[in-house]
Amino acid sequence: MKRLLALILISVALWAAGFVWFVMDARTPPPVAPVCDGIVVLTGGQYRIDASVSLLKGGYGQLLLISGVGPHVTLHHLSKVGQEPLPESLSARITLGRRAVSTIGNAHETADWAHTHELHKLLIVTAGYHMRRALLEISRTDPDLTLIPYPVVPPALDSPLSRPTIWLLLREYSKFLGAELSFLTGLPDGTDGLSQH
Repeated sequence: MKRLLALILISVALWAAGFVWFVMDARTPPPVAPVCDGIVVLTGGQYRIDASVSLLKGGYGQLLLISGVGPHVTLHHLSKVGQEPLPESLSARITLGRRAVSTIGNAHETADWAHTHELHKLLIVTAGYHMRRALLEISRTDPDLTLIPYPVVPPALDSPLSRPTIWLLLREYSKFLGAELSFLTGLPDGTDGLSQH
């Protein structure tokens, strides 16, 4: 019983330490972005699309994939910076990916798009709490891609101790652990089928 209790306590301590690291990592602001072949933004949260369009305008990638777009959403709905629509020269470099409904779907959509356009180094834009799992799934789908994270800190993380934010982070941490376990064991990832991110 003592050994079992010790094992449980150690497991809880490791889980808690991992969660603290996860929260701190999720709140890390984006670094200075390097120039890449392309930019991929995974939909599902505030500021992501604006950040990716700004990176495209800044010349940090030649093409942009917006992965996980709804079937009736147009580029006009997504691409307004302030109140001004994007110029045609910029919007022509943007692809709306409509197949993905989960992070695993984002990974396959990203890999297919990169292969089609012969891109090898991608800037990945998503929320900080989603970034680790997104990188894991994309790299598992196409290990030859070089992925550079550009995490966005959403408004929810401005108050990390609020109940909704804690639940959000716990849910995302659990999904991340499930994806890691799946990656290490080679078993299918069952944590991602019900919601996007």
